[in-house]
Formats: sequence, C-alpha cells, structure tokens
Amino acid sequence: MNDLEPIQKEIVTALEQLNGKALITEAVLAKKVRENAKIQGKNKAGICLKDLDVCIKYLAKNNQLQLALHLNSANDILIKKEDNFKLLEPDAKKRRLASEKSISILSNGDLRGKNTGGKEIKKRTDRKKLNPRRLEDFE
Repeated sequence: MNDLEPIQKEIVTALEQLNGKALITEAVLAKKVRENAKIQGKNKAGICLKDLDVCIKYLAKNNQLQLALHLNSANDILIKKEDNFKLLEPDAKKRRLASEKSISILSNGDLRGKNTGGKEIKKRTDRKKLNPRRLEDFE
C-alpha cells in the first residue's frame, strides 16, 4: 500500500469497508471516502477514473477483492463484485475521462486540508437602515 497515493489509499480503504455490497456506485464510494478522510466540502465530488483503476488493480493483485468497473449511460462509475477484476473498455474509458473535465473530483489536495468546507459567506455590501428624518444618513 506504500506505492499508492493518499487519495488512492482512502479509496482502497473505502472499497474494503463496502466489501459486503454486490454493487457500489460512485456516489456511495465518494461519500465513504469523504467520511473516512473527514473532508467537509465537495459533497457532489466524484472519484477519478485513473485513481480507481489503480485501486482495483491493487486489490486484485493482493487477492483481497475482485471488482469490475462498469459505466452507465450518465457516465457514472458502477463497481460490481465479480469472479475476476475488469477495467473499463477503451470507448467507455474515453467517455468517462471526457466527462470528468466538467465534474468535481476528489484529489490529494482535499486530503491535505485544502479546499475543505465552502467559502465563507461574505456580503458584498453592508445594509444600513436609513432614517428619513436624519439628514446625515443621505450624505
């Protein structure tokens, strides 16, 4: 597990914890990764396909889990338990990588504490109550 990046280690841990499920969606996996890593923001973020490929190969190599990747029509990743591990076909992989450009993805920077939580709410202007009887309020 030393050859994996921090986000990949979190993905492997989440996949091991979700071992009991026959079908794992990308959203469920991302939620588990955020929960384990205590990432506050990025509630809609997905998992990068390249990171997931490395994790699936790692789990298959260590004979822990045999998982297969599938892609649905909305380009969401589905992870199924099967007899032998299987990655996406080249055309599905190309489709997914193209769609990743427009979605938010969990990354190593999120684990370091950067980008956690949203931006602070900041008002553009402070509102003052104007008193029509006071001339100073209109200057």
